[in-house]
Amino acid sequence: MTVDVVAAVAPVAALFGAAGFGAHGVLSGRSGRMARRTLLCLVSATTLALQSGTAAAQTPADSWPSRAITWVVPFGAGGVTDLISRKIAEQLRTRLGQPVVVENRPGAGGTIGTEFVARAQPDGYTVLYASGGPMTIQPNLGLTKLNYDPLKSFVHVRGVSSSNQVLVATASAPYSTLSEFVAYAKANPGKVNFGSPGPGTAQHLAGEMFQAATGIKLTHVPYKSGSSQMTDMMSGILDVSFDYLTVLRPLIDTGKVKVLGTTGTARMSALPDAPTVLEAGYAGAVNAGSTWVSVPAGADPKIVGKLSEAMAAVLADPAIVADLATNGQVSIAEKGPAEMVPFIIGETARTKRVIDSAGIAAQ
Repeated sequence: MTVDVVAAVAPVAALFGAAGFGAHGVLSGRSGRMARRTLLCLVSATTLALQSGTAAAQTPADSWPSRAITWVVPFGAGGVTDLISRKIAEQLRTRLGQPVVVENRPGAGGTIGTEFVARAQPDGYTVLYASGGPMTIQPNLGLTKLNYDPLKSFVHVRGVSSSNQVLVATASAPYSTLSEFVAYAKANPGKVNFGSPGPGTAQHLAGEMFQAATGIKLTHVPYKSGSSQMTDMMSGILDVSFDYLTVLRPLIDTGKVKVLGTTGTARMSALPDAPTVLEAGYAGAVNAGSTWVSVPAGADPKIVGKLSEAMAAVLADPAIVADLATNGQVSIAEKGPAEMVPFIIGETARTKRVIDSAGIAAQ
């Protein structure tokens, strides 16, 4: 008998004792046995009632996760965002003890998959591998059909990674360093082109920031897919491109493009010989894309806490840390739920300045 049960039946037991139903009471024999039987029934009924009340006090958040989690990546399979997210999802499965099923929902610069999660039930079983494109860039492009609010529609659980971009040139380009490239572009205004996966993408913004910081004029060539862009880079149709190391690594390793520099404040461990734009004196060209994990607004704080702790453990795993470094990324796992909102606000303001200055509009 638990303390709660004892407390619940004590007054009734005392009443029975006062009425003479105890071992030395006035009534005995058959009447005493009936009284004790009644008391035992009362104890059993009270115990069941208390157990039922305890069960009722349990919430779905207490047993989360009790089934598979859908891990939504708002970009296509095999891309820079998808590759690392799958490794994190696998580690998360081990930590949480439930399947974490990766579901790619690409389209509209990542907004389709992001909106899908915003509309999902806030039960912790639909998780977004979020990124700056649909969260901090697209909202500044004047899209009237953006059916989610980056701050109000989500609870942002924990930061994952920050990635500087790499500026590469065709192998035959007459420049091999950032300073040589800037000097060439100044001598040939508008004649040097750069590619991106489309207007308003992170790669496009990197190019615009570089132009503004260096005082050069490049011609932007937007593509509908990164693969087409890289094909033209290799063939020499494009002069330069900004992109992430995960995408560019095969071209760099095979000598099909050459690295001019990176958009970071510190050199990438994966490209230790590549200087940064900050080293070259172009502080205004510093640029990085970020990823994090989010769930629909309204999620129980207990679920958010559990997921946040699990993500922190996953991102501290040496294998994940090494994989991030190999792909030119650094962990931002120190940004928990309290830090993510001001981080997103700051990133949104930064991209808005670039978009407004360059006159970029959604197409």
